[in-house]
Amino acid sequence: MKIDRDLLKRFKLFGSGMFLGILLLLFFFNGKKSKCTWFPNEKALAYIRNKNIEYAPSLRTQLTIKRIDSSTINQILLKGNINFSKSKQRQKPCQKYWIDGFALEKKVTLHVTVCDTIATLSKLDFRK
Repeated sequence: MKIDRDLLKRFKLFGSGMFLGILLLLFFFNGKKSKCTWFPNEKALAYIRNKNIEYAPSLRTQLTIKRIDSSTINQILLKGNINFSKSKQRQKPCQKYWIDGFALEKKVTLHVTVCDTIATLSKLDFRK
Protein backbone atom coordinates (compact mmCIF):
# COMPACT_ATOMS: atom_id res chain seq x y z
CA MET A 1 0.00 0.00 0.00
CA LYS A 2 1.42 3.24 -1.11
CA ILE A 3 0.32 6.40 0.70
CA ASP A 4 0.03 9.50 -1.38
CA ARG A 5 2.74 12.08 -0.54
CA ASP A 6 0.15 14.85 -0.52
CA LEU A 7 -1.95 13.00 2.07
CA LEU A 8 1.13 12.35 4.22
CA LYS A 9 2.03 16.04 4.04
CA ARG A 10 -1.49 16.95 5.17
CA PHE A 11 -1.27 14.62 8.18
CA LYS A 12 2.09 16.15 9.17
CA LEU A 13 0.66 19.68 8.93
CA PHE A 14 -2.42 18.69 10.90
CA GLY A 15 -0.34 17.00 13.60
CA SER A 16 2.07 19.92 13.97
CA GLY A 17 -0.84 22.39 14.14
CA MET A 18 -2.59 20.30 16.75
CA PHE A 19 0.62 20.07 18.80
CA LEU A 20 1.20 23.84 18.66
CA GLY A 21 -2.43 24.51 19.59
CA ILE A 22 -2.23 22.27 22.66
CA LEU A 23 1.03 23.94 23.73
CA LEU A 24 -0.56 27.38 23.42
CA LEU A 25 -3.59 26.29 25.45
CA LEU A 26 -1.37 24.85 28.16
CA PHE A 27 0.66 28.07 28.23
CA PHE A 28 -2.36 30.40 28.46
CA PHE A 29 -4.39 28.38 30.98
CA ASN A 30 -1.48 27.23 33.14
CA GLY A 31 -1.89 28.31 36.77
CA LYS A 32 -5.32 29.84 36.28
CA LYS A 33 -8.29 28.60 38.20
CA SER A 34 -10.20 27.82 35.04
CA LYS A 35 -12.10 24.61 35.43
CA CYS A 36 -14.58 22.72 33.33
CA THR A 37 -17.47 21.29 35.26
CA TRP A 38 -19.16 18.68 33.13
CA PHE A 39 -21.23 16.67 35.56
CA PRO A 40 -24.43 17.93 37.25
CA ASN A 41 -23.02 17.41 40.75
CA GLU A 42 -19.93 19.50 39.96
CA LYS A 43 -22.00 22.21 38.28
CA ALA A 44 -24.37 22.53 41.22
CA LEU A 45 -21.56 22.61 43.79
CA ALA A 46 -19.71 25.28 41.79
CA TYR A 47 -22.97 27.25 41.51
CA ILE A 48 -23.37 27.15 45.31
CA ARG A 49 -19.73 28.03 46.01
CA ASN A 50 -19.93 31.09 43.72
CA LYS A 51 -22.67 32.63 45.88
CA ASN A 52 -22.16 34.62 49.08
CA ILE A 53 -22.33 31.94 51.75
CA GLU A 54 -24.19 32.68 54.97
CA TYR A 55 -24.74 30.45 57.99
CA ALA A 56 -28.16 30.26 59.63
CA PRO A 57 -28.03 31.06 63.37
CA SER A 58 -29.20 27.54 64.28
CA LEU A 59 -26.39 26.05 62.17
CA ARG A 60 -23.79 28.32 63.80
CA THR A 61 -24.91 27.05 67.20
CA GLN A 62 -24.80 23.44 66.01
CA LEU A 63 -21.30 23.89 64.55
CA THR A 64 -20.06 25.41 67.81
CA ILE A 65 -21.50 22.58 69.90
CA LYS A 66 -20.10 19.85 67.60
CA ARG A 67 -16.79 21.76 67.20
CA ILE A 68 -16.93 21.82 63.42
CA ASP A 69 -15.10 24.64 61.68
CA SER A 70 -15.77 26.36 58.37
CA SER A 71 -13.02 24.40 56.59
CA THR A 72 -15.04 21.20 57.13
CA ILE A 73 -18.10 22.89 55.63
CA ASN A 74 -15.98 24.11 52.71
CA GLN A 75 -14.79 20.53 52.11
CA ILE A 76 -18.40 19.35 52.00
CA LEU A 77 -19.18 22.10 49.48
CA LEU A 78 -16.12 21.11 47.46
CA LYS A 79 -16.27 17.30 47.51
CA GLY A 80 -19.83 16.52 48.58
CA ASN A 81 -22.46 14.69 46.61
CA ILE A 82 -25.77 16.38 45.95
CA ASN A 83 -28.79 14.20 46.62
CA PHE A 84 -30.86 15.26 43.60
CA SER A 85 -33.82 13.09 44.60
CA LYS A 86 -34.32 15.15 47.77
CA SER A 87 -33.12 18.49 46.39
CA LYS A 88 -35.49 20.97 44.81
CA GLN A 89 -33.21 22.63 42.27
CA ARG A 90 -36.06 23.92 40.07
CA GLN A 91 -38.00 25.52 42.91
CA LYS A 92 -38.60 29.29 42.60
CA PRO A 93 -37.47 31.74 43.92
CA CYS A 94 -34.89 29.79 45.96
CA GLN A 95 -33.50 26.33 45.22
CA LYS A 96 -32.87 23.82 48.00
CA TYR A 97 -30.02 21.34 47.93
CA TRP A 98 -29.15 18.39 50.16
CA ILE A 99 -25.41 17.76 50.06
CA ASP A 100 -24.03 14.51 51.45
CA GLY A 101 -20.49 14.55 52.83
CA PHE A 102 -18.32 13.75 55.83
CA ALA A 103 -17.63 15.68 59.04
CA LEU A 104 -15.79 14.29 62.04
CA GLU A 105 -15.52 10.99 60.15
CA LYS A 106 -19.31 10.64 60.09
CA LYS A 107 -21.75 10.90 57.22
CA VAL A 108 -23.59 14.21 57.21
CA THR A 109 -26.17 15.99 55.09
CA LEU A 110 -25.89 19.75 54.65
CA HIS A 111 -29.07 21.63 53.78
CA VAL A 112 -28.45 24.65 51.53
CA THR A 113 -30.94 27.22 50.24
CA VAL A 114 -29.72 29.21 47.24
CA CYS A 115 -31.39 32.51 46.35
CA ASP A 116 -30.26 35.27 43.95
CA THR A 117 -26.82 36.05 45.34
CA ILE A 118 -26.85 34.25 48.69
CA ALA A 119 -26.44 30.59 49.64
CA THR A 120 -27.74 29.99 53.16
CA LEU A 121 -26.47 26.92 54.97
CA SER A 122 -29.38 26.04 57.21
CA LYS A 123 -28.91 22.61 58.76
CA LEU A 124 -26.40 19.80 59.23
CA ASP A 125 -27.81 16.31 59.83
CA PHE A 126 -25.59 13.53 61.16
CA ARG A 127 -26.46 10.12 59.73
CA LYS A 128 -25.52 6.67 60.93
